[in-house]
Amino acid sequence: MAHDAHGPVPGQLSIQETARITRVTAMLSVSVATVLIAIKLWAWLASGSVAMLSSLADSGLDAAASLFTLAAVIYAARPADDEHRFGHGKAEGFAAMVQALLVGVSATLVAIEAVKRFMNPEPIEASGLALAVMGISIALTLALVWAQTLAVRRTGSVATAGDRAHYMADLAASAVVIVGVVGAGLLGVTWLDPLVGLIVAAWLVWSALKVARGGIDQLLDRELDDTLRERIRALAVDGGMILDIHQLRTRASGPYVHIQFHADLPANLSLVAAHQAMVGAEQRIRQEFPSADILIHPDPCGAAEPHGAEGFRVDEPEPAESS
Repeated sequence: MAHDAHGPVPGQLSIQETARITRVTAMLSVSVATVLIAIKLWAWLASGSVAMLSSLADSGLDAAASLFTLAAVIYAARPADDEHRFGHGKAEGFAAMVQALLVGVSATLVAIEAVKRFMNPEPIEASGLALAVMGISIALTLALVWAQTLAVRRTGSVATAGDRAHYMADLAASAVVIVGVVGAGLLGVTWLDPLVGLIVAAWLVWSALKVARGGIDQLLDRELDDTLRERIRALAVDGGMILDIHQLRTRASGPYVHIQFHADLPANLSLVAAHQAMVGAEQRIRQEFPSADILIHPDPCGAAEPHGAEGFRVDEPEPAESS
């Protein structure tokens, strides 16, 4: 049975609306990252702070990750074609994995530089400039994270969620950088600056693992959470013609949700009536999951022989009896 969900689920908006929201959000992310790179590069050249360098490196890789996100959400929203009959939604999962890799590289580079600075500490200059730059960075990043959060809540995009994770890490990193600059630049504690770099590197590793988990979940077809599965089950039987469903299988793929199950129908039901029952179930489910791809197999209740791919059959618990 599925575990709890790690975030909002895609499929609850139309493909067109999802594509518009994720595309605009990704373009905003690229724009913010470009501005942050420019001001952090200027501040690092002026101050020589390894903490500022760590933040600059993170913003640079965030820009690359945001470009991947932009490409991924555009590609993921493309309709199915002859070679990709299930659509292109897994491009978002791939983008999340690329983001995780880039953040891991960033963490490694920052950690190496911080260790070098531990061995050869250097004074930090222009701490006031660095603090001003980090203040601007925090303000811009807060605005971006707010926009990304709204987008994730509406679309459930794993690529957008991964991109947001980068910038949430930036917020914490920026706050820590301010501490490092104050301690090293104003108090003369030179070892505090490289320590801050190591803290940022550790935070980036945690962020990379979180992003990778979301990407892996989609690439490995993780089930939707139990609450959503029960909602799908309730929608399927709501019309009354479908007695029950079994072998329910679900997965998220970028902006899409794929749903399939076997439907128990009265054994004497005509083919036309059975078709109407399944169409009704599809319509009810698509009212809440407009971009869902739904496949229903009808079974005559009490008269169906075991069939299907046994390698994919999962025993489901019996529903609890009401007291």
